[in-house]
Amino acid sequence: MEKQLTELSKFLSFVLRHKPEAIGMTLDSEGWADVDTLIERAKTSGKTLTPSLIATVVETNAKKRFSLSDDGKRIRAAQGHSTEQVSIAYEEKTPPEFLFHGTASRFLDSIKEQGLVPGSRHYVHLSDCKETAVAVGRRHGSPVVLTVRAGEMHKQGLKFYQADNGVWLTPFVAVAFLEP
Repeated sequence: MEKQLTELSKFLSFVLRHKPEAIGMTLDSEGWADVDTLIERAKTSGKTLTPSLIATVVETNAKKRFSLSDDGKRIRAAQGHSTEQVSIAYEEKTPPEFLFHGTASRFLDSIKEQGLVPGSRHYVHLSDCKETAVAVGRRHGSPVVLTVRAGEMHKQGLKFYQADNGVWLTPFVAVAFLEP
């Protein structure tokens, strides 16, 4: 069952974060998809979904990547979107003094030149926990954790948001706000 849930989580991430059109889905501007439509369209990719299976993935996903609407009829990815049609209106929040970004050592030269950029996503993803940042960096190679002086950024007028799953989001982090 765990393998099935992992595969389903990856499928949902692909569809709800990056390529809803791969199964003929359209997300609304806040990233929501109708669960019944998702179940029907997933069949075109050979995926058998049920409302209870989707709810299990949402509830058990360690990274809390997905959110279900209160009535259970809609689902969305909490953050990490690369599709242009989604622009979640996150509430602006005051970040803690320091946040962390996990990356791989092979990206450090580029980060030292450009700062942290969102790449194909809408925002740079940050964590309030070093251990989480290490885990993120490890996925990409030899992990490195950068400390972001988020409080200082915020005092200078830069905006921060927090996704449903606790991930901190900001459009860009200049090199001046990074510590190795």
